[in-house]
Amino acid sequence: MKRPDYLGSYVDRRMKYLIEEWDLATRRDLGDLVSRLSVLEEEARMCAGFEATASAKLTELEKRLEYIRGRRQ
Repeated sequence: MKRPDYLGSYVDRRMKYLIEEWDLATRRDLGDLVSRLSVLEEEARMCAGFEATASAKLTELEKRLEYIRGRRQ
């Protein structure tokens, strides 16, 4: 058996494990890439909205805390 034939057959036998070990993308993985990306983008928008709302609430709570602290002194 020639060296290139041996290497080719080795890769063929081990392809599944090589893909997993090296975390390679397959055609199946890329087939729904656009839809998965859309889902991630929507989740990122929702997180940004939550972050803005939480920041506004936190700012209001900090103002109330300062007011309460000011009344105690």
